[in-house]
This record gives sequence, structure tokens and C-alpha cells, in this order.
Amino acid sequence: MATQEICRVIGNDEVGAGLFALTMEAPVLCLQAQPGQFVHITCGEGNLLRRPISICNVEGDKMTLVFQVKGAGTKWLAGRRAGDLLDVLGTLGHGFRMQELGARPIFVGGGIGVPPLLITMRAAREMGAQPAAILGFRSRPAVILEDAFRKVGETYVCTDDGSYGQHGFVTDVLKAQIAGATAVCACGPKPMLRAVAQIAEAQGVPCQVSMEERMGCGIGACLVCACELKLKEGQEGVRYGHVCKDGPVFDSKEVVW
Repeated sequence: MATQEICRVIGNDEVGAGLFALTMEAPVLCLQAQPGQFVHITCGEGNLLRRPISICNVEGDKMTLVFQVKGAGTKWLAGRRAGDLLDVLGTLGHGFRMQELGARPIFVGGGIGVPPLLITMRAAREMGAQPAAILGFRSRPAVILEDAFRKVGETYVCTDDGSYGQHGFVTDVLKAQIAGATAVCACGPKPMLRAVAQIAEAQGVPCQVSMEERMGCGIGACLVCACELKLKEGQEGVRYGHVCKDGPVFDSKEVVW
């Protein structure tokens, strides 16, 4: 059951080009938060629809969200300052199945898909795993959270243009590092997720993917964020899941790419 909480902003810092890290006091939501889940935020009186933002980190009663300014709602959110109040609904969605990750999970993130993997990688480490992260960005100005990931485990950074880290894609590094991996968790653009899933499947490594789709209600009522899934045995026709309610995390073998 989702909880509506009025949260006080503690800080809101620009951490990259159009990228912000917002920390807020959210004692109730922090108790509920699971790796891979998201919250839905009201972003100003003129914006009717809430904005879904993945949970990046939780420490005590403080929750950190990292988001990219894409439109009027997130632009409004980027303008919030310490002391401002936010109307937040959460925590929403089904996150990563942590008990299935094993001793050496690899976390693969692309762009704004990187933040939700931080709380997930930390949780895996707390469970005794030795996790690794592969983070991909377009260029140096877009790189975020590198230091935070390095504090948790081995971390590789790639940029499309070669301006920082390894020149190339996360899939190049994944191919080199997947031997011995017990699971792969990925979040990012759909073409990246498809490629990661193919590599994992070829190596027989279980893969969980966090899907990104536009959302309306965030609770499965409006059906905007439909994601086509493979039919189960005995089913006919077309099968859909909803990213907000059934996801955002799915087994990669379920998804129709």
C-alpha cells in the first residue's frame, strides 16, 4: 500500500549537466524503501501528474533522489531549496529480487539509470556479496555518483565519446567481466538493457532489468506504462505488464525486446 508523506527538503545540488541530487526527510518512506523502487512526486500546482523518481539512497530517515531535468515538472523540482516541502507518494513498484543475486552480482547502469543501482549495490554488499558496477555515460560532464559506487565495490566507468574512463559501451566491459558473475542487474535505456540481457543469457547468468516507461498514475490504474511481456505457458494473444505496478524490475527473459 502506497503512503503519502509530506517531506522536507534538506538539500538539492546540481551534480552534473541538468542533473540534481535531492535529499529529503522521509522517515516513513525510508522504512518502506526497497532497492529498485521509486517515489511519485507532485511537482508544482500547474503540473497535474506526479513525476516518478527512482530511489538512489536511504540513510536513516533521509532519502536521496537523483533526477534529470527534462520538462516543466523536473525543472520545478530542481528549483526546490532546503526547507521546502514535497508531496511524495511511495514507495512504489517491485524492485530487485535481492535474494537471487548471489555472491558476485554485476550492476550495469546507463545515464540516469545509474542512481537506483547505488542503493541496490549497497544492499548486496550488506548481504555479504562482492558486487561490481559498470556505469556508462555520454561524456565526462554526465558522469555521476562514481565515488559513491567505488566506496561499495569495484567500479568501471565508460563514456561514449571517450572523454572519461573507458571509451565505449557498458556492454564491452560486461563481456570482459561476466565470467564468474552470479547475476546481472541493469537499469538504463531500452537498447542498452536489450544488449545486456543478450550477453547475460548467452553466458547463462540470471539478469534483472529495470524498465523505463512514461507513467501517469504510478499505481497501475491508468495503464500508460504498459510493457509487452512474453506469454506464459498456455496463454494466447498479447501479454502486458505495467512498469509502475508489475515492475519496474522484470526478469530479462520475460521482456519482449
